[in-house]
Amino acid sequence: MTPPTHTTVAVVGGGPAGLLLARLLHQAGIDCVVLEHRDRTYVEQRQRAGILEQGTVDALRACGAAERLDREGLVHDGVELRWNRRSHRIDFPSLTGGRRVWVYAQTEVVKDLVALQLADGPPLLFKAEVTAVTGADTEHPVVQYTHQGRSRTLTCDYVVGCDGFHGVVRKAVPEGQLQTFERVYPYSWFGVLADIPPSCDELIYAHSPRGFALHSMRSPTVSRLYLQVPNGTDPATWSDKQIWDELEERFAVDGDWKLRRGPITQRAVLPMRSFVTEPMRWGRILLAGDAAHIVPPTGAKGLNLAVSDVVVLARAFTERASTGSTAGLNAYSDTCLQRVWRAEHFSWFMTTTTHTAPEHSGFETRLQLAYLDRIAASSHAAAELAENYAGLPIG
Repeated sequence: MTPPTHTTVAVVGGGPAGLLLARLLHQAGIDCVVLEHRDRTYVEQRQRAGILEQGTVDALRACGAAERLDREGLVHDGVELRWNRRSHRIDFPSLTGGRRVWVYAQTEVVKDLVALQLADGPPLLFKAEVTAVTGADTEHPVVQYTHQGRSRTLTCDYVVGCDGFHGVVRKAVPEGQLQTFERVYPYSWFGVLADIPPSCDELIYAHSPRGFALHSMRSPTVSRLYLQVPNGTDPATWSDKQIWDELEERFAVDGDWKLRRGPITQRAVLPMRSFVTEPMRWGRILLAGDAAHIVPPTGAKGLNLAVSDVVVLARAFTERASTGSTAGLNAYSDTCLQRVWRAEHFSWFMTTTTHTAPEHSGFETRLQLAYLDRIAASSHAAAELAENYAGLPIG
């Protein structure tokens, strides 16, 4: 099949944001083309977040992409906080009017969306490398790309950059038109995957004098765990025993809870950073997901913010198609940035409240512990955490 030479929306990036946007546009009868520079295998194996907010699950269900999620996803009604050998559970449904989260890996979300796209959606071109985006200040921008050894040109009405932080679309905006805000944290996450059933039913966020730790899961038989480590840590320098011993120390709590140990199959060090681009639109270029913003993983917001971006964007494109109004597209950046900055703040709060920074004195540590005590004692403080974690309304 010869790729189209013109479309209404050119979607650059075939990750969850680009694929979900294409699905939503397809449902609305709006033509688009998805260009992804990696091959299908790489895209479907690219490891990222695995916590889905209520609004993300609702969006996937609405577009027919949640059949396997509803069958295999792990529903979580809360998280557990640990500090000073204490534990406190935050119950999401009782504090948020029934909202909850799901553990379902991003790889699986992508597989589900790819299958739908290839079955009955608009064109999805793998190994299509975008080399330039021009004419964004005209009515018909041009996307130049290579595919199957040939240089090709795609004209469109709008270009949506879902191609991540290092993508080409944001770079197509003239210098000086975008403002960026960034924070790099002085620590990283050392993440491991282990072939052992989780030691908990829900996620554990642990504050410890030795640093932060997180107990999560990939499935009922596979555990995902994280340790706070200094930036630049080489994961190969840690033995399996050192990893399990350190996790056990940081998760220590009064009572009979035990950390299960098992073979570690994957390990990687993840940097922690926050990044926001303003505005999220210039001319006929619109940015979504990691192309526009990055959050540290502590608040589980990255994938969910990308979903909220494209849900808002799809509504705006649908409004334009059905009424001719571009009001939603004109408001896209302002609408999304309100939620983006709320998520940035929550991610910063979860990070700085649970991690021990190198420069921390006893004073900063006491402030952290005091706020954790406050969450345990106050339903209002607990509700604020629950509402943000389970996800604020989209749009």
